[in-house]
Amino acid sequence: MSLVKKIYGILFVAGSEGVSLAQLQTTLGIESKEIEQALQDLKVSLTNQNDSPLELSVVDSKYRLITKSELEEVVEQYAQSPMTQHLTRAAIETLAIVAYRQPVTRMDVDQVRGVSSVAMIQKLLARDLIKEVGRLEAPGRPVLYGVTPYFMDYFGLSSLNDLPEIEPLSLNSQEAPDELFSTKKWQIELFDLSEEE
Repeated sequence: MSLVKKIYGILFVAGSEGVSLAQLQTTLGIESKEIEQALQDLKVSLTNQNDSPLELSVVDSKYRLITKSELEEVVEQYAQSPMTQHLTRAAIETLAIVAYRQPVTRMDVDQVRGVSSVAMIQKLLARDLIKEVGRLEAPGRPVLYGVTPYFMDYFGLSSLNDLPEIEPLSLNSQEAPDELFSTKKWQIELFDLSEEE
């Protein structure tokens, strides 16, 4: 398997959080020069592929895949109609955790849910229900997420204080996500649920 393909796969899984050169070096056990060359090769390859919707971007020294600017209109249309496809219970669960605990990192969401939330975070970002609101001053400077104005409008909230009251969520409690659904039905009622992802 080529180094470019490996890096492409890592960037895909990393999503909007991106990956630093140091992280790639540690993961792959390869010198930074080789990784930099592979990143450059990937960037050129994605740019030259007319059918590829992606390009390589560098933000805050982190590499990540983003959609090409020419797709801005169609991606925006999709993002502005987030309920055209059903959200799964897992997506709703993730959304509720972000809403109640924001600003929150993906790792915090993972810890509350007990499983990886990468795909759910990406889905909610694409549907304009959550957004990046900053970065935590900690090693790796993880992204902090919060809800969007669209989320507030959709649920008829004027402020976060209007969220239904629930028992405080504990990062150590594996039951926390279930409490969201057993005590407050609003998250479930407003969405059609399919099987949990």
